[in-house]
Amino acid sequence: MAIQRYLASIGSEADLESAMSEISQDGLVDIKALCAWMDAQGLGTGSLENVRQLGGGSQNLLFRFDRSNRSYVLRRPPRYTVADGNKTMLKEARFLVALAGTDVPHPALIAKCDDISILGTAFYLMEPVVGFNATVGLPPMHAGDAQLRRRMGFALVDGLTQLGEVNHRAVGLGDLEREDFLARQVARWNGQLEGYGRYSRWQGRADLTGLDYIARWLEDHRPLMFSPGIMHGDYHLANVMYRTDATELAAIIDWEMATIGDPLLDLAWVLAMWPTEDDPSMEPLVTPWEGFPSAEELIAHYAAQTSRDLAHFTWYRVLACYKMAIVLEGTSARASDGKASREVGERFHRIVIGLIARASRLIE
Repeated sequence: MAIQRYLASIGSEADLESAMSEISQDGLVDIKALCAWMDAQGLGTGSLENVRQLGGGSQNLLFRFDRSNRSYVLRRPPRYTVADGNKTMLKEARFLVALAGTDVPHPALIAKCDDISILGTAFYLMEPVVGFNATVGLPPMHAGDAQLRRRMGFALVDGLTQLGEVNHRAVGLGDLEREDFLARQVARWNGQLEGYGRYSRWQGRADLTGLDYIARWLEDHRPLMFSPGIMHGDYHLANVMYRTDATELAAIIDWEMATIGDPLLDLAWVLAMWPTEDDPSMEPLVTPWEGFPSAEELIAHYAAQTSRDLAHFTWYRVLACYKMAIVLEGTSARASDGKASREVGERFHRIVIGLIARASRLIE
């Protein structure tokens, strides 16, 4: 998930730059094959110009280039992709197609390719997004005005309300709907936690006894019904881009975790690590942070715009903390066996402890 990669980069820019330099463009994009495929799609003629790899984003790789006076961004899985990397890539493209014509700000899909003989993997082309990622840095206008940053926080929620109001059946995503979406959550993530036992040196479970109590509470208080809709799945400040000339979103990016589920969980995911005055364990994702709304203000802003029932929203917030804690603890477990940075693993474990404490406070 992108939040893991973003948190891992905090305080270790040199490591991030080194990792990026190791990703060679050679072998990732066969320019000749790509040009031939674009010719067949009617996407310009001639050679590609200004080809360059873009940083940021998620595990998947981004390349920007120009052809016939039009700019493109190519998105493909990493060189050593997981088994379902192609499936994930095509799923992303499917969601972008579904969102075309809606009010949801997103990168516009140009074309997708499921023929892995072209580049050795599935990929798609999309329009470049003009905007900035707030977790990378704020433009002077936004950095110098706390009121603009406040509006940025509300704009983050606006993107979610727009996404949550899309009729997923009408845009062709109804087959992804699962009635047992909420019922599956605790077992799914508890199974992932249990899987960390394969790391023989991992001792983190000793500090995570609170997760068992949280899991029981979630099972005992699960909402009986929910209104399904499109979920981004990893929605937070690092996965949106803002307009450079305003405070609204330019695009919601990185759709690799998208699904049909309960959109209230997207809002809860935003709030899981949202800084609060009484909880210094959660570091701001943006600097400067002054001006961004409180968690309560974001919830009220969402409630004023949505038809969704927030009567059980505390449950979603607890679930988001539970899920986030288990996801981040995975890095700590890998670090214990030397398969991830020990420093990052220790930092994540401290965040996990904070998430457990936050969930416990919400329950109380």
